[in-house]
Amino acid sequence: MPRVSRAETEKNRLAIEEASSKLFRERGLSVSVADVMRAAGLTHGGFYGHFKSKDELAAIACAKAFEGSAAKWKQRVAAMENAVAARNALINGYLDDKHRTEPSTGCPLASLVVDVSREDSSKPVRDAFHQGLEQLVDVLSTLQPEAGTSDVARQQALEQLSTLVGAMLLARATEGTALSDELLAAARTQLLQSK
Repeated sequence: MPRVSRAETEKNRLAIEEASSKLFRERGLSVSVADVMRAAGLTHGGFYGHFKSKDELAAIACAKAFEGSAAKWKQRVAAMENAVAARNALINGYLDDKHRTEPSTGCPLASLVVDVSREDSSKPVRDAFHQGLEQLVDVLSTLQPEAGTSDVARQQALEQLSTLVGAMLLARATEGTALSDELLAAARTQLLQSK
């Protein structure tokens, strides 16, 4: 059997990271290594050539998902003429039907929070989640009316992010019902009216 080139090895590793990031957000951290490798188009046996453990992969996949969300948020913000418009764009994008129905490509906060909260505090995914959460709080903090006062802006961002994530979790749990739409609409109205 021929050896795999360094470039091919890196390509395979990235495919595993991408597949796991999507699968963990879609189905939770209980997804098996075999499922991840199958989604990446690779055999189960090759996993440990790339990662020490599923725990290591979960942390990497979580960080990758947060990096993608932070990049999307920053791109959305950069396209707006001012902080209020940018914050409103983030709120509308987060509370969108597509985000509700496609968790595999959405925000890892609403997709992974329950699974991560059940992980032991020593697991590396907990740290990755915490760091990712801080990234998103930082982006949202810059869009607050009190952005010059960092403590106030951070508090406002935490309140807004808690509402966004809570509404999305409840909307996903009741998807297909009128209540699901009501939850998203109520959170959107509340957040867009707050200053």
